[in-house]
Amino acid sequence: MTLASIREIKRRRVTIENISQITRAMKLVSTVKLQKTKDNARKIQPYFDKMYATIRSILSRTQGETHPFLTGGRSDNRAVIVISSNRGLAGGYNYNVVHQVIGMPALPENVLLYTVGSKGREMLRAYGYAVEADFSDVMDAPSYEAAKMIGHTVLQSFSEGKAGAVELVYTAFKNTLVQEARRIQLLPVAAQEVPDGPDTDGLLMNYEPDAEHVLERVIPQYIYSMIYGALMDAAAAENGARMTAMDQASENAEEMIGRLTQSYNRARQGAITQEITEIVSGSEALS
Repeated sequence: MTLASIREIKRRRVTIENISQITRAMKLVSTVKLQKTKDNARKIQPYFDKMYATIRSILSRTQGETHPFLTGGRSDNRAVIVISSNRGLAGGYNYNVVHQVIGMPALPENVLLYTVGSKGREMLRAYGYAVEADFSDVMDAPSYEAAKMIGHTVLQSFSEGKAGAVELVYTAFKNTLVQEARRIQLLPVAAQEVPDGPDTDGLLMNYEPDAEHVLERVIPQYIYSMIYGALMDAAAAENGARMTAMDQASENAEEMIGRLTQSYNRARQGAITQEITEIVSGSEALS
């Protein structure tokens, strides 16, 4: 092996060592962020569960109501809230979210995207989807006010007849190693899709002043809560996915460094052996 080849192996090893330092640092950062976002997601879980239980109770006792929130809008278009990330290097995190959208039984021209996260936005644009509104800056600091802003924008499109259904695509955090991309329907909220709660007892719901006014207040709060819960869940899932990806990248880098070190040592030993052989041969020729 030539000296040029030995220098190339050494250069590659140094490059991978530098990359390994970066991936280890990113893993540490993601670990710290994961703990924070995971704690935040757990804190809001009781509120999310209570809101969901309330909607379950209301809809399981509702019969005969024809509000658009329960029956769907006039349009065949779907408004889809897509929560991805603003940064890459998170394994298949963003692709799995995008795959949920492109796997929908709807043509791109019938989908109105409301994107949260620049990675998902750009990938879906490449697939021919139009972005109705973008809220990518929200992922830097998810909050209930941000969720309410997103929900209000989407509900306005629903009320104006631009979309007949609203769906939410995000990644649910299960544990550090497992994140699951999900697609759930927010509107219409069909009563038959919500199972009876333990406190319904078969009684019908009485609305005051009437069903329309109550649903106009309760369902939006439900939508905002679902979006907020998804934002917090997605933040934890993103950091979990990135931590796992950086850990795997660091392990791969260590393996490559080990192989290159062996190749470098063999090449260097071969070069030294060749030099000794040439010296010995030269000495014998002169004697």
